[in-house]
Amino acid sequence: NLSLPTGGDTTVEIESKYNLRPDLMAYDMYGSPNYWWVFALKNKDTLIDPVEDFKTGLTIITPSASSLRSLV
Repeated sequence: NLSLPTGGDTTVEIESKYNLRPDLMAYDMYGSPNYWWVFALKNKDTLIDPVEDFKTGLTIITPSASSLRSLV
């Protein structure tokens, strides 16, 4: 279950180049913009709106690429 914490989770601060662009961060982290939704899934209480709440300086939890690949 991707929404549960895993050993591969990392806490990251959203950089300004990713402000309102979870798709760009997903591309840089996972090689595809199609995985933007994993940020919303891992951060349900922080990213109520997965795009509008995706703002510079916000700290979020991200899964490792290997844990993501094992689930999709």
